[in-house]
Amino acid sequence: MTGADEGAAGGAAFTRMWRELLPLGRDPASGGYRRFAWTGADAECRAWFRERAEERGLAYEVDRNGNQWAWLGDPAAGDAVVTGSHLDSVPDGGAFDGPLGVVSAFAALDELLARCATPARPLAVVNFADEEGARFGVACAGSRLATGLLAPDTARALRDADGVRLADALERAGLDPESLGPDPVRLAHVGAFVELHIEQGRHLDLSGHPVGVASAIWPHGRWRFDFHGEANHAGTTALDDRRDPMLTYAPTVLAARKRARLAGALATFGKVAVEPNGVNAVAGLVRGWLDSRAPDEAALTTVVTEIARMAAERGARDGVDVRVTRESFTAVTEFDHGLRDTVAALLGGAPHLPTGAGHDAGILSAAVPTAMLFVRNPTGVSHAPAESAREDDCLAGVAALADVLEGLACR
Repeated sequence: MTGADEGAAGGAAFTRMWRELLPLGRDPASGGYRRFAWTGADAECRAWFRERAEERGLAYEVDRNGNQWAWLGDPAAGDAVVTGSHLDSVPDGGAFDGPLGVVSAFAALDELLARCATPARPLAVVNFADEEGARFGVACAGSRLATGLLAPDTARALRDADGVRLADALERAGLDPESLGPDPVRLAHVGAFVELHIEQGRHLDLSGHPVGVASAIWPHGRWRFDFHGEANHAGTTALDDRRDPMLTYAPTVLAARKRARLAGALATFGKVAVEPNGVNAVAGLVRGWLDSRAPDEAALTTVVTEIARMAAERGARDGVDVRVTRESFTAVTEFDHGLRDTVAALLGGAPHLPTGAGHDAGILSAAVPTAMLFVRNPTGVSHAPAESAREDDCLAGVAALADVLEGLACR
């Protein structure tokens, strides 16, 4: 980020907090972040959140699913206005995805209190646990558990790439895995949730606006494709005698690109695991994870069904058994129209834009009114070290969020 006026209370706070958080979990080799849920880097981020809450005199607590809350006012009074995001990252992710929303939330609260000493509604800042799903494979785990969209037994049994169960990781972090589950009483106290996030695209950059309002989240999901072949010796096994799952996996990746393009959708094989993973061995098993998103559920279903069909057909020719497992799915999310339109009006008619990315706000929308603000991303890059935003746009986001909080909680 480069130069901006730090005169406002929120702006000065943002700049200081951003600098504090920036080095936590950063990989010196890639320049990206590895803030995976319930690791040391995640613990550092969670400690940072608690410190920011306590230095403001906010009531700090961790809910039954590991989500962190910082309260101004009594949550039991109900109709609370909550803002925040997440602090975890994808492997070698950028600095802004998630943390921008948490830092901006504290900064906007500072700015709000400089304008409005006694808000009429309780306020809270939240850090949702394991939003990215980078370690245990299920995105938005903290908010899914809270809303009942992820069963506690299913969550506890999730394993990371090293075979560590989520239940064991929680215990090591000092939490009780048996406490996981829906949190309807807490959510009943929330009257509105507003999440600020960096835009993961270039709509705002192309339109010239620093801040926008989300209209909807495309339906999206993750599917695991298991390609079962036969492990063998790469130097002795004749080509015609092989059952090589790589031969099936590779064209499936190409098929995903083709089917997505034809449907106006998105489809990505971004993670792969190979067994036995030897240079001189024919693979016995290839696992590839498909992420797919589309403007509507019919298009998404068509894309994934076609990819699976083409994989099975190719597998039959290669002597490879293909099995597809849906690991997560989120239906199209229409943000609360009343709250969305109120937020846009408070911002002087900020533009509406859709997103293909999932967020905690989308998960929570099943239980409470939610809305999202997006901050301009000049390159559109996300989930990568090159993710960026100008400091003046970030501070515009803080000001916009403060305007929204003021409009919702002080009038």
